[in-house]
Amino acid sequence: MRFVVYGAGAVGGSVAALLHRAGQDVVIIARGQHYQAIKDKGLLFEYQQGSELLPVQAVSRPSELEWRDDDVVLLGMKSQDTEAALRGLDPRLPVVCLQNGVANERTALRLNAYVYAICVMFPSTHLEPGVVQVKSWPVPGILDIGRYPSGVDDRAGEIAAALRTAGCLSEPREDIMRWKYRKLLMNLGNAVHAVCQPADAPEIARLVRAEGERVLEAAGISVVSEEQDSERRGDVLQVGVRSSGGSTWQSLQRGTGIVEADYLNGEIVLLGRLNGIDARYNDHARQMANWFAATGSPPGTMPGSQWLSKMDL
Repeated sequence: MRFVVYGAGAVGGSVAALLHRAGQDVVIIARGQHYQAIKDKGLLFEYQQGSELLPVQAVSRPSELEWRDDDVVLLGMKSQDTEAALRGLDPRLPVVCLQNGVANERTALRLNAYVYAICVMFPSTHLEPGVVQVKSWPVPGILDIGRYPSGVDDRAGEIAAALRTAGCLSEPREDIMRWKYRKLLMNLGNAVHAVCQPADAPEIARLVRAEGERVLEAAGISVVSEEQDSERRGDVLQVGVRSSGGSTWQSLQRGTGIVEADYLNGEIVLLGRLNGIDARYNDHARQMANWFAATGSPPGTMPGSQWLSKMDL
């Protein structure tokens, strides 16, 4: 099995590095300065015990690869880029959504017959070209996997086994989307923490997540409990490096001009509208994160009172 990691940011790049270190066959599809840095120097992988410069093969587009029958594609890009990426791939390829949110799998299943979902519990950072950093060690993450929309098969078991060789915890789960919806609820705070000042963000994020819980319940979507999620995590993830912010914060810090909020908070907004449930906090969180991205505003700088004052209550 060869892993083609398409989208080598914080999660994708770090998983590629870990798989490469474990002797797995890996190639990265990256873009721009990140691709050039990996191609020229290698991928710099940082963790608590130090750093390693890894000679991971990298290409800038799928057409540069000589594809093999045993290839498995790990999608690591943000959700807004998923469909365009998939349209450049052979629809017979198995694809694994190594991504937050719950929209990517449905998008992938329109185009590819073999789709897998991973619930990503993987604290990591990507802020400069050619560099990725994991925050937890010695276990860098928990990456449980299942078929989409449900079930497991031999390939899911093989992928989980490969991820375990890389140091992660990974188990096949028939109900993987129930776990991904719990992770979605956690990720709803990303847009708030990316915009609001650190002292104010937690309380506003609590309102956003509580609204998300109400919407998912009204929509009849089954979600694993906080207790189940907490039991799975346990004390496995030992974050010994000060976090530099979540994925949305990192996108703002890198000045990408776009964030993933439409597919995180926006998922709650969509479900709310489909089911006649008010989701104004998530809609506002989505809009404010998009505005920060479009204007190039530095992350974590808006007072909570200002965030609330801009909201139509």
